[in-house]
Amino acid sequence: MAVIDGSIANVALPTIAQDLNASPAFSIWIVNGYQLAITISLLPFAALGEIFGYRRVYLAGLLFFTLASLFCALAHTLVLLTVARVLQGFGAAGILSVNAALVRFTYPHSQLGRGIGINALVVAISAAVGPTLAAGILAIGTWPYLFVINIPLGVAALSLAWRCLPFTPLASHSFDWLSAVLSAVTFGVGITAIDSVGHGEAPAFYLSEMAIATLACVWLVRRQSFVPSPLLPVDLLRIPVFTLSICTSIASFCAQMLAFVALPFYLQAHFGFSAVEIGLLITPWPIAIAIIAPLAGRLVEHYPAGLLGGIGLLLFAGGLGALAILPAHPSLMDVVWRMALSGAGFGLFQSPNNRTMIAAAPRERSGGASGMLGTARLLGQTIGAALVALLLARYPAKGAQVSLLIGAGVALFAAALSTSRLSSAGSRGIEAVRVSVDQRRRGE
Repeated sequence: MAVIDGSIANVALPTIAQDLNASPAFSIWIVNGYQLAITISLLPFAALGEIFGYRRVYLAGLLFFTLASLFCALAHTLVLLTVARVLQGFGAAGILSVNAALVRFTYPHSQLGRGIGINALVVAISAAVGPTLAAGILAIGTWPYLFVINIPLGVAALSLAWRCLPFTPLASHSFDWLSAVLSAVTFGVGITAIDSVGHGEAPAFYLSEMAIATLACVWLVRRQSFVPSPLLPVDLLRIPVFTLSICTSIASFCAQMLAFVALPFYLQAHFGFSAVEIGLLITPWPIAIAIIAPLAGRLVEHYPAGLLGGIGLLLFAGGLGALAILPAHPSLMDVVWRMALSGAGFGLFQSPNNRTMIAAAPRERSGGASGMLGTARLLGQTIGAALVALLLARYPAKGAQVSLLIGAGVALFAAALSTSRLSSAGSRGIEAVRVSVDQRRRGE
């Protein structure tokens, strides 16, 4: 539900704005408020998961998300709907922040890869279903039903989660409220600054935002450098394979978002495809991810994640490059195989990379790794979307095509990062962090 609701409102934005007599510019906050709430609260909720248990944070997030969905359905003004979406975003963050950590405690270590692969399959299917589900609901009902549907699904999910989610060990340290605020400012204001650059805001405005985010980040890192279980996982970032995996994730999701945002403009402006045709043509991408991600989750149990990720990202880059040089009059199959190649490459990369990030962290720091996984994804997506906005503004005729070419280049860079993980530095880094954490705890 959290993944579907990230995109389901996009389809309904014009309808909602018209029904509530709001401007299109202000209605964007229905989407932005949801994403911003997730961004600023992922790491704090992950830290709360370590302290109070991942199960409790997940259940609380799911309950909050379900209640906020009811609030969304009942909202009769755009201000109320935006507030409800922000609350819904906090609920979604509670779910997403500890999701990967719960996977680690659900599957034995030998089967962690396939568990993450199944999780990636669910995410891919949800991403593919979102726009189609929204279109179907709007065809037979009004926009509040987009949120009403979450209520029975949420109740069913709560019942299942209550019975099935594992109990996990609890950390002994207290929650660091000041670091939570600094983290929210760092990522919230920082991502807003990136978005402001993409949308052509005044330099003084986005430079001020960047300065505030930078100061908060420096303060946060200095504060977190000497604690055993930091909210911002600076301890995990000392593990080379973890840091490389985070950087690879940011780059790959940046490339993916460059393509996702640019493709509708590219296919419509250059080749005259309709909105319905574009939706169908993009569908092979998430379908390919859904097919390949579980397979990749099994392969990573036998082959290095850096190698699988490198091969997948090379295929991904090839698919994006092939889309950028479509013939002047492409057939449907010309587009479909390129979409499928891009999705298959991304699916081959995603599960092994996520498995590496989660497995690289000490077991007691699974929450920090899970939160950082989601933060990397959101950061990459924000940078990619901002780049497309900037390119479309600067180069109206060729901006979408240039975005695809840049996406291919970023994917190649991510492939290089992925293959650089094939050294043994990662395991040494893990052991170094464990020793460091033990020393700090003894010092306490």
